[in-house]
Amino acid sequence: MDLADDLITRPYDVFRDLRTASPVHRITGTDGQPAWLVTRYDDVRAALADPRLSLDKAHAREGNYRGLALPPALDANLLNMDPPDHTRLRRLVGRAFTPSRVEQLRTPIRAAAGRLLNALGAQGTTDLIAAYAAPLPITVICELLGIPESHRRDFRSWGSALIAPDPHRPQAAKEAVVAMMGFFRELMAHKRRSPADDLLSDLIAVRDADDDRLTEDELMSLAFLILFAGYENSVQLIGNAVLALLQNPDQMAFLRKDLSRIPAAVEEFARYEGPALLAIRRFPTQNVAIGDVTIPAGDTVLLSLSAANRDPDRFPDPDRLDLGREAAGHVALGHGIHYCLGAPLARLETEIALAELLERFEDLELAETDLHWRPSLRARGLVELPVRYTGTVLSR
Repeated sequence: MDLADDLITRPYDVFRDLRTASPVHRITGTDGQPAWLVTRYDDVRAALADPRLSLDKAHAREGNYRGLALPPALDANLLNMDPPDHTRLRRLVGRAFTPSRVEQLRTPIRAAAGRLLNALGAQGTTDLIAAYAAPLPITVICELLGIPESHRRDFRSWGSALIAPDPHRPQAAKEAVVAMMGFFRELMAHKRRSPADDLLSDLIAVRDADDDRLTEDELMSLAFLILFAGYENSVQLIGNAVLALLQNPDQMAFLRKDLSRIPAAVEEFARYEGPALLAIRRFPTQNVAIGDVTIPAGDTVLLSLSAANRDPDRFPDPDRLDLGREAAGHVALGHGIHYCLGAPLARLETEIALAELLERFEDLELAETDLHWRPSLRARGLVELPVRYTGTVLSR
């Protein structure tokens, strides 16, 4: 079953049909190789925490979908690891993303959001992805890693080349990988010469102090993952949340009446239109039964986060955006030991981005209705979000 095009243009219709028919389906991956797709909430949530489903490609059998291929210097990251290596690396970087550490970023994130919105002017039209949803997370994650402005590059174009490759430029992904590796080598050399009070300097210190704790490939792969995942999820979550509000004016009005509802609303936005259709592929280390299907060891398993979050057995009337809904328990950011490390940061950025936008502009509407989604089965986000805005409420 080849679902690639339909999953980009109308994913929830496809997932609804698949989920109704059977909990598990044999499909064809983007590389033409087969995989198993899991669609129901209970199965997806259980599988996300199942230690028999490995992220390590060493457990993959030949002839099955394997996902994105990166060179070793970028591939030795948390998305390809199981314990104990996963535990070791996550502990090293996890303290930078605890809720209390992330909360300390509230003031600088709000200031960055204010600067971006001030640059829009009092009224007009803009692509809210390019002008706001993308640059805000990039600014924040670069500050966290300690990437000076002079070293910042076009991270979004690199990310798009990897997760939403242009079929007319098949070499673009390889060019992006080469560019990223060069960037990180240059950045790490700079940090070794001039360490600072930032996450990347801390990781380099760990690497140089004790070679057994962090290899050079692990160091570069961690920096890549933190930068790449640290803004991609936030870009999608912010953009998708704004689109959901614009398409549901009753919910926009509900939220405007009381902006203190935004933190709870972010959970519903994540459930309703999360930043990823699928979780990272997994490989059973032994035969695993899901639903009425026994999946052989080494086959590829794809867990649909979006299908699970629209499962009516878990969320009544799931295709309706309901900002008064109790959306706790959604799997938009994962579950188990591989739960998204940057989830607290993505939530905070989305909360602030929405609050600032709604406070500053009374009138916000779609400037176009013909919207295009990024051609990716991994990321769920818009290419552009053209909006028209008027009625500035305040400016800081």
